[in-house]
Amino acid sequence: MGSAKSTGTAARTARIEEMRRAEKARERRNRILVIAASVVAVAGLVVGGIVVVRSQGDDSDAKQDAKNTAASAKKRPGHFVTRKDGVRVWEGTLTRNHVVAAVHYPSEPPVGGDHSRVWQNCNGDVYTKALNNMNTVHAMEHGAVWVTYTSKAPKADVEALAAKVRKTPYTLMSPDEAQKDPIMLSAWGHQRTVKSASDPDVDRFLAEFVQGKQTPEPGAPCTGGLS
Repeated sequence: MGSAKSTGTAARTARIEEMRRAEKARERRNRILVIAASVVAVAGLVVGGIVVVRSQGDDSDAKQDAKNTAASAKKRPGHFVTRKDGVRVWEGTLTRNHVVAAVHYPSEPPVGGDHSRVWQNCNGDVYTKALNNMNTVHAMEHGAVWVTYTSKAPKADVEALAAKVRKTPYTLMSPDEAQKDPIMLSAWGHQRTVKSASDPDVDRFLAEFVQGKQTPEPGAPCTGGLS
């Protein structure tokens, strides 16, 4: 009997020890799982925080750009006043901020205002397709004269104007179907309509406004931009 009792006691003790070891093993596994979950959660918070910060930064930049554009638009109101020689002069503030958001200009073609950071090449460049106003406004900021025409302009005039532009630094030429007259010349803050390529006002406008007194950034390049 004594031997059987001793054997039963030993068996119970062994089972208890096994249960304890199993419980300790479960506790270790649980601790590892908790630690791992904590690490994942912290990592998620860090990554999420970075994404949120970046997103907020991008949103903030876009919102600030929109605010700058809106503020500039409030400063832009103005109108043209026509001189005796037919040149229209913009009376009003022409802001000069570099922006990304699209700018809606009060005239077509525009004669100034906020614009792209990149200028359109204007070293006697002749383009056969319409240009982005935001790039050409930057070119005019550098002192360029922009010659534009519609499909109503005679082909001979377009060719003659193109030849003149190619020989004149700080000029560029492109079609613009949105303008009201067949042939127009624009410089920063100034604009006029001409009747033809042989109109004497073409040379007068170029003489006065190519790198003229109106130029906000005289001497700035007309190459190295968009082509």
